[in-house]
Amino acid sequence: MLPQRMVYISTSGVYGDCGGDYVHESRPLHAQTDRAGRRVDAETVLSRWCQDRGIALVILRAPGIYAADRLPLAQLERGTPVLAAEDDVYTNHIHADDLAAILTAGLSLGEGAYNASDDSEMKMGEYFDLVADRMGLPRPPRVRRAEAAGRIPPVVLSYMSESRRLVNRRMKTELGIRLRYPTVYQGVPRTESVAR
Repeated sequence: MLPQRMVYISTSGVYGDCGGDYVHESRPLHAQTDRAGRRVDAETVLSRWCQDRGIALVILRAPGIYAADRLPLAQLERGTPVLAAEDDVYTNHIHADDLAAILTAGLSLGEGAYNASDDSEMKMGEYFDLVADRMGLPRPPRVRRAEAAGRIPPVVLSYMSESRRLVNRRMKTELGIRLRYPTVYQGVPRTESVAR
């Protein structure tokens, strides 16, 4: 028996680098990494499959998922650099608890793609500084993009090569989402509340 509705958690990486622009769900997909390309393929295949069978499909384009046990502590402890302010990129986040609530809403509401993001509007270095401050760790060193390839692991650097600001209005209005953690400032815990 086929389901009446499916929810697929994709990635905001399907948009590729947007030069820091505000990004709505209607923006053409332009994946620039293999992992994001696989998500575009999955979105396409699922969309066709569901359409052919009359199944409602909700696609949640999630950015960086974080929670108390999903913070970049290992990178901070290793002293992995982040980009200098003049080269830094906008990054987007969603707390794992909020993503679970969005997924639950998608099981009964909506259809199509939604940016499953919080309201944070910040650059990646600011996020790492916030986590470091909350965890009592040194802030990461900053490097210019020209020297980053030799100092930042390739996988980490790939996330620092795309800049966009997700617009989450459709998620809020159509799915009725009220974020428990509207920004990372509410969601990133302090060291005394995290078992390390």
